[in-house]
Amino acid sequence: MTEKAQRTILIKWVRSGIGFTRRQKGMVRSLGLRRLNQIVERVDSPQVRGLVARIPHLVEIVDSAPRPPAWSRVAEYTLLPKEVVPPEPAAEPEAVAPAQEEIAPPQPVAEAPEEAIAKVSQEAPAAPKEARPAKAAEAAKSVKAVAAKGKTAKKGEKKKAKPVERSAKPSKGSKK
Repeated sequence: MTEKAQRTILIKWVRSGIGFTRRQKGMVRSLGLRRLNQIVERVDSPQVRGLVARIPHLVEIVDSAPRPPAWSRVAEYTLLPKEVVPPEPAAEPEAVAPAQEEIAPPQPVAEAPEEAIAKVSQEAPAAPKEARPAKAAEAAKSVKAVAAKGKTAKKGEKKKAKPVERSAKPSKGSKK
């Protein structure tokens, strides 16, 4: 027989294989079913019918393929062919010449980035050299003033610990 002449059946997986033997789960997989509620088409042969007969609680034979819902068969829009626009005839060369005169003159080419940076650095006003040491001296004075008050220690120095005064009375937890 040819493939077209063979009859087929539709098999649907209707119940999960959880709680059933591994052998029954394997039979479902051998039918080509991978997901629950999946429908597959198989050749109507005694072997396939025997597999379905062994696991009727997991699969069923469906009469016909499910039809798509009515709303999916309605076209949402219609595609129309493109309109063909005939090309316009070429313009005469004399008419093009006056239009070229109206074109703006070409702009100068932008400078290379290195040249632009050099130009900006030359134009920027330099800070007076006298102001820089004055600010540094003021900052040093403020640091010395804060250090003199004892609020901060210089780098590398440790703060001196205050001596702890011990009283003659024993504490509650100590034995004497």
